[in-house]
Amino acid sequence: MGTSSLASLSRRELLRHLTCGAGLMSLPLHSAVDSADPDQGDVERIAARIQANPVIQRGRAAALEVLKPSERDLQHGLELHAQSLVFDAYGFAPRAAIDSTAYARAFEAGASDAELQDLSEDLSMTRAVQDPAEKEEFETGWRAAGVTCIFQNAGEECQAPLRLIKRLARFTYLTDMRPDLVIKAATPDEIVAAKLQGRGCLYLTGNGVPLTEDWLTPHDELKYVRIFFQLGIRMMHVTYQRRNMLGDGCGETANGGLSDFGRQAIAEMNQVGVIVDVAHSGWQTSLEAARTSQKPMVASHTVAAALKPHIRSKPDEVLKAIAQTGGYAGICCIPDFLGGRGDLAAFLDHIDYLVKTIGIDHVAIGTDIAYTSRNDAEERKKLPKNPRKSRLKWASLWPADAFATVPGSRDSLMWTNWPLFTVGMVQRGYKDEEIRKILGENVLRVARAALAN
Repeated sequence: MGTSSLASLSRRELLRHLTCGAGLMSLPLHSAVDSADPDQGDVERIAARIQANPVIQRGRAAALEVLKPSERDLQHGLELHAQSLVFDAYGFAPRAAIDSTAYARAFEAGASDAELQDLSEDLSMTRAVQDPAEKEEFETGWRAAGVTCIFQNAGEECQAPLRLIKRLARFTYLTDMRPDLVIKAATPDEIVAAKLQGRGCLYLTGNGVPLTEDWLTPHDELKYVRIFFQLGIRMMHVTYQRRNMLGDGCGETANGGLSDFGRQAIAEMNQVGVIVDVAHSGWQTSLEAARTSQKPMVASHTVAAALKPHIRSKPDEVLKAIAQTGGYAGICCIPDFLGGRGDLAAFLDHIDYLVKTIGIDHVAIGTDIAYTSRNDAEERKKLPKNPRKSRLKWASLWPADAFATVPGSRDSLMWTNWPLFTVGMVQRGYKDEEIRKILGENVLRVARAALAN
């Protein structure tokens, strides 16, 4: 093909063109460890899996329908993506299918709703360790995305240490047992090394600040911050949706701001080396956290309130305050938060807005989504029906939202479409060095700053 537009190509030809480009960036995680030259057989094997995966191909078709890139922009975007260190500012490793047999066995034995939820999470996060089909799904999803590192959600939405530690244990187990699939990075240098070695890695974040909840002294309450840091946690949410002892979450209508204890918690996080994250915090809490933090802090997965007012968005005042700390705001891939058509174009609009408002050095992508195994849907059809209704979880505090996605919008934002996020930024006129900052260099810089001194 020459440099003419891809408009004349059939959809089938366009998808094959994209798959081939993705195949070049989609090497097995271990492929570059033993040799600087990629194994052509491995490249072809992964490319064939991507091309044969109807979920990935459906997502790419939807994204291409939105972007309609020229051949030149498509090829340059794919090559730039392959060359770049790509760091998801907040996301999820590919999720395995549930094991319907194991679930049914627990259900029939009388497992509680909480036990079944724990089992479901455990299976989705660790089944790739032992199940060959799920290992293959994990590898295919990761390679299609061309991601170097994920700031991985590794803690339940709470402050209780024994609940927070469960996801942390699961991803530690995954990375310990399957380093051929993914490794755990403890420092930014290890993320850079993973890119150079052709590996993928996880950098871990918790969805809450762990507290003893004994209320003896503020110092005692915060002693688990250091312990969880020692276990590998590098970022923590100040709040989730609801108010806690640190401040108001984004679901609280009072918008009460950061507490005195919240300020002490941020000082402890700064001291230990944990990044302060206000993605789920209320606007006033977010603003006061930014004014309190002595190190770069973030809203890891959010949107611009100026484009779509939503409890999970951030207004300009908050975005600018975060940028003034040296931190970043990561744009997420949730259609309801993005507004507009809720598609890849809307996602790119938010990136454009943040770049204009707070500057290229303070913008990232925190997808807040995952690739889920193709096998999951069929497995879920086999699950026993639970006649009981479940009450709303404590962590869930969402206002009514009438937003309706248009056909294909969610597919265009699939996690495996990361290479097309890069193509979209090429189309919008960003320079290569600017795109590299958004793709991962800004997140890496903040990760380094958190560990300084």
